[in-house]
Amino acid sequence: MIKFSWTLAIAAAFVAYMAHSMWVIYTIFSPTPCVSTQHNFCIQPYLLKNQSLELQVFTSHKQEHNLAARDRTLIWRYDNFSVKATVEKTFNVSIPLKTRRNGTLFLHVFVHPKGSDLLGQYTSHAVTKITTYAYPKAEFINLLGETKPTDKQARPATDKMISHWRYKVSINVMDELIAFERTAIPGEVFRYLRVSPDGNYLPMVFIDEMAFRMRDLLPINTSAEQLPLTITYSPISVGKLRMWTNFLESFKMLQNLGFTEKDTDEIKGIFADTNFYFLLLTFAVAAFHLLFDFLAFKNEITYWKRRKTMVGLSTRAVIWRCISTIIIFFYLMDEKTSLLILIPAGIAGVIEIWKVKKALKVSVSWSNGVIPKFKFEPHSSEEKETEAYDSQAMKYLSYLLYPLCLAGAVYSLLYVQHKSWYSWFLQSLVNGIYALGFLFMLPQLFVNYKLKSVAHLPWRAFMYKAFNTFIDDVFAFIITMPTAHRLACFRDDVVFIIYLYQRWLYPVDKKRVNEFGESFEEETKKTK
Repeated sequence: MIKFSWTLAIAAAFVAYMAHSMWVIYTIFSPTPCVSTQHNFCIQPYLLKNQSLELQVFTSHKQEHNLAARDRTLIWRYDNFSVKATVEKTFNVSIPLKTRRNGTLFLHVFVHPKGSDLLGQYTSHAVTKITTYAYPKAEFINLLGETKPTDKQARPATDKMISHWRYKVSINVMDELIAFERTAIPGEVFRYLRVSPDGNYLPMVFIDEMAFRMRDLLPINTSAEQLPLTITYSPISVGKLRMWTNFLESFKMLQNLGFTEKDTDEIKGIFADTNFYFLLLTFAVAAFHLLFDFLAFKNEITYWKRRKTMVGLSTRAVIWRCISTIIIFFYLMDEKTSLLILIPAGIAGVIEIWKVKKALKVSVSWSNGVIPKFKFEPHSSEEKETEAYDSQAMKYLSYLLYPLCLAGAVYSLLYVQHKSWYSWFLQSLVNGIYALGFLFMLPQLFVNYKLKSVAHLPWRAFMYKAFNTFIDDVFAFIITMPTAHRLACFRDDVVFIIYLYQRWLYPVDKKRVNEFGESFEEETKKTK
């Protein structure tokens, strides 16, 4: 009979969620076409009757559809427009003075039958902002430089948002000639659907906000009378149109929850810059990553909560992981890294602080409810033996670690530009952690070697983390993150392999304590 456990329940819920998600994705990309012969039951595409179309792109200060000729400026007129063709054009766009003074400018796209009225009843229309407000990028400077930057090179104020120019725009028209049931049109499609006088739906114009990235922004200043604009047209399938629309709505919800546009921009990169089949793989990988993260946190907390002794565990390695996790968290915060990376790093930091308290056997009491008093419990002889091995390993590592970290910090100060002294300090610490951090994992390997045992390690939590190291290898090529953080993902793979080798090398010894500080023989004596 299968025994109930929360881990099993979570895994079952996860499998059910994945199956439901796959079914939803399938229905999005494979909508059921309308095949009824009843009059006016199905709505047919206008493209079945007329594919001789024209595409025009304008800029304007106004957002409404019915633009007067004086309110719009023509950017591109595509006479021989073909829905199936992919075209890319670059233009120099005149920037009105109002826009240069932090005003807003809109981009209007019209698709209509060739030779017909621009604002007629057979015209499809879409509009988007071609400007957006964002914080200027902080410039990097040489901290030891003696020359002062000129006015043009001066660092912009980062506490005030200014108008930026989107110099890349992607325009799509749905090219699938699919008929929809009038009473069951998908909601994602309905928002783009416009019906012609003869009862057919006009070409659906979609301005791809998923393709818009924060890196595709140029600051607008009063002297910039013209700026470049690259317009890319390509067809889009009904499935991708629906999927992208759902994503955009999800991003709006995330922003309402406090996520910034930069955070959602990182997620856009996963979807917009990735092959569709690789994207589906990313979905599955991301879901498993969240599952393993949760299970690893759960089992690690359970392990340390039940842990009675530090026999076989490197206290210095625990303290090092705590310090390094906190430093990495502040570094990622200084680099304004995506919350997808920052939040797990913050949670890991809190757990590491709690583990240090357990490892040092510290108990806290409050005098008069205000003044904290710390009490350290004594260590057993077995724990002192482990501490001796731990100290011996760290002694040898310090001969290599400290000089390399100091040399790296000096080199970074002399030859690398930084935003501030604080950034240099964090960068130096993090480089030491990322480049040499695996050395601090070696004391635990040394303790395992001396004790000829790995039974004291939290193997269940460790295996979940190990799976995530390989998943992180995939994310290292997808999510935007500092290069040093990306390299650290591959560093963990090496340590994981060494731990696996030690687990195979040292057989089970029932006399040794397990990960909870208990041995098989002690449990046997208690039961007699």
